[in-house]
Amino acid sequence: MSLQIGAIFPTTEIGNDPIAIRDWAQTAEQLGYRHMVTYDHVLGAEHADREPRLMGPYTENDPFHEPMVLYGYLAGVTDSLELCTGVLILPQRQTALVAKQAAQIDLLSQGRLRLGVGTGWNWVEYDALNQPFENRGKRFDEQIEVLRKLWREPVLDYQGEHHRIERAGILPQPERDIPLWLGALSEVAIRRAARVGDGVIFGTKPSRVKRLHDRLREYVDAAGRPQSQVGAEAVVDFSEPESWQQEIELWQAAGGTHLSLRAMDTGAALVGVKPMGYTGPADYIRALETFKKEIG
Repeated sequence: MSLQIGAIFPTTEIGNDPIAIRDWAQTAEQLGYRHMVTYDHVLGAEHADREPRLMGPYTENDPFHEPMVLYGYLAGVTDSLELCTGVLILPQRQTALVAKQAAQIDLLSQGRLRLGVGTGWNWVEYDALNQPFENRGKRFDEQIEVLRKLWREPVLDYQGEHHRIERAGILPQPERDIPLWLGALSEVAIRRAARVGDGVIFGTKPSRVKRLHDRLREYVDAAGRPQSQVGAEAVVDFSEPESWQQEIELWQAAGGTHLSLRAMDTGAALVGVKPMGYTGPADYIRALETFKKEIG
C-alpha cells in the first residue's frame, strides 16, 4: 500500500468564514491530498494557577471548530477527501451520541469518515462536560466496544461497567465498519491500539516515533493480527522543508501508511518547530500547494 498523504486542518487559525474553510478542503482535494485531519477541543481553559497543572499546548485563546459539525458541513462540499478526527476526545463525550454522529457523517460523506479517538489531557474540559477524568482510560476501552456494537447491531442489549443500553439502537446505521484509529504516544496506548484499533495517529514526525512504531508492530504480531489491519499516521511540519523527503522515506521504510502536513503556528513551540507567521486563510492554501509541488 502506498503512503497516503493528507493535511491537518488549521482549526485554531483559519477563522470562521465558511467559504475559506470550504476553499481549504476543496483545494486539498483538488491537489490530490487523500485525507484531512482535524483536532478537537470543546473548551479551552486558562492554564495559570491550576493544580494539577494543565500541560497541553492549547488555552482559552485557541478557537476550535467542532469536528463532527465541521465534517457534516465538509461532507457536502467535498467528494473524495477522507475526513479524519485526530483525535476526538472520546471519554468526555457520550458514547451513543458519538456513535450516532459518526454514523451520520459516514453516510452523508458516502463512507469517508475515519474516527480517530483519544483520552486527552484537559481535566478542566472533562469537569465542564460532567465526565470523570480519573477513569478515562477504562471507560475508553469500553467505549470502543460500544461504538462498534451500535454500528453493527440494530438493537443492542448491553451491560458494561460504564454503559447500559437496554434493547435500543441507532438508525440509520453506517453501511460499513467505520475505521477507529487511536491517538498514541505511550506504551499503554500502542498496546491498546494493537489489540483493538484500526490504526494509530502518532501526531508528530516519523523520526520521533520510529521506535514506538516498531513496538506497535511487535504488539500487532503478539495480538495475532495481520499487520495490514493496523495503519499508522505521522506528521511533517511545513516549517521544516529540509526534512520533508527524509521523513517521508523513513516512514515508508518503517511501514507507515499515512502522513499529514501540519501548517499551523499554534503549538509550534511544544513540538519544537519555528512559527511561520501565517497571516490568513490564503497562507494555509499556499502551504498545501507548496508541499504537494515539492513532494510530487
